[in-house]
Amino acid sequence: MTDTTHNRDQVADFDAFFAEQNEPRFGATLRLYGREYVLPTSLPLLFTLQMERVQNSTEPDDIRRLLASLFGPAALDEWADHGMTDRQLGVVLLWSAANAREPGCLSISEAVELYDEQEAAKEEGGEGKAPHPTPKTIADVSGKQS
Repeated sequence: MTDTTHNRDQVADFDAFFAEQNEPRFGATLRLYGREYVLPTSLPLLFTLQMERVQNSTEPDDIRRLLASLFGPAALDEWADHGMTDRQLGVVLLWSAANAREPGCLSISEAVELYDEQEAAKEEGGEGKAPHPTPKTIADVSGKQS
């Protein structure tokens, strides 16, 4: 017979476990409008949850909350003040999501190509061009497995 009782003195110590993993916390760096942003080595939980919740949203507040977990709360407004276009935002988000998971896996030019391919596919599918990138577009790339 198997003993199914648990010793209450044994604690599953995830703090110690995660510390032993010695996972680097910061990875790829990008420079945008004179400021450097250091991406985490994996997407923050808040980013992932927000992405699921607002997957098809085009609302600026949804995009702002999503970006805050990677770039800080003022990033979208700062970028908009510098005149960032929807295409530029899409490219930055595609590059960032991919490189947070695996630094160096996607170049800027590859991100541009991927963004343009996704936009062309939308136009061919009759959906028309999106006014700006959505969390769904970001999710498609960030879920890319190597």
